[in-house]
Amino acid sequence: MEKVNLKTKILKKEIIKIFKKFGLNNNHALISANAIINAELVGAYGHGLSRLKMYCDRISKKLINPKPKIKIKKISSSISHIDADDSIGFVAADIAIKQAIKNAKKTGIGLVAVKNSGHYGLSGYYAEQAVKKNLITMIYTNAPPAVAPHGALKSLFGTNPICFGTPTGSKIPFILDTSISMINRGNIRLAERNNKKIPKGVALDKFGKPTTDAKKALQGVQLPIAGFRGSGLAWMVDILSGVLTGGNHAGRVKDPFDDFSGPQNMGHLFITINPKVFSGNNFLKEMKKNISRIKKLPKVKGFKSILYPGERKNNIYRKNLNKDISIPPKILKELNDLHDK
Repeated sequence: MEKVNLKTKILKKEIIKIFKKFGLNNNHALISANAIINAELVGAYGHGLSRLKMYCDRISKKLINPKPKIKIKKISSSISHIDADDSIGFVAADIAIKQAIKNAKKTGIGLVAVKNSGHYGLSGYYAEQAVKKNLITMIYTNAPPAVAPHGALKSLFGTNPICFGTPTGSKIPFILDTSISMINRGNIRLAERNNKKIPKGVALDKFGKPTTDAKKALQGVQLPIAGFRGSGLAWMVDILSGVLTGGNHAGRVKDPFDDFSGPQNMGHLFITINPKVFSGNNFLKEMKKNISRIKKLPKVKGFKSILYPGERKNNIYRKNLNKDISIPPKILKELNDLHDK
């Protein structure tokens, strides 16, 4: 079987059909399909089609609730607490960021905690929704064990993404979306699937030895960025998105691919800020000055320009937007199998 190229609209319709076949309503299927397509378009393939079978498997095993009764508890005009009822993570995150935006527009700040959720794809995808409303945003989510705390041989923290977004006064938002590990876990899974090596210095095998073998890395531990500092950031995210929200934490988030003993119960925290509260209409003017000054700095040899977070992904997105999406043979087989179920 060779890879196939499909137009974005056609592929989205197929994903929606598959999700509806597994019990999601049309709106929830559309929300989920949009997030997966976005991951493909920005080149984050470890969060795109490669995970579709996993979501469907977990729905089949009743670990993701296709028809959740999501409850939004209003704590104040700024603060909300969402019980996602084990919904697919895309839906929980979509509701949460929209609630956070609503709260910030009303009071200047939105704080929304989510529990009983699952993997929601790219944090930056939700951050961009807030930035388009001229809000600053910070998003935290924990994840299944992958990273060893500094000094430990056993993994416990997830790759625990940290996301920050802000309007820039231009069409391209500032979106920093990064895990606290040296490499994204989804990329390790893709490397394993495609029988490729991973970079040196990003993971240890189960015996604590450095490895470039993706399978051994998945069985071992991933290394945090910046040593003990990265470990500390992972711990911080685990507290904010797990301990604070009522979600699982301290290594209890289930691995969506391998652990079918129960729902993931991931926690997320969404924070939105209206910059006008502090700086009126000057914020965007000052942002433009900030970016301009940094971009004018002398450049290291080999650098054509200094990019701020979000520019590279935006360039990839625009480049791919009108192209067909390429589907590798293994993923194509999974799509066909899911379609035929």
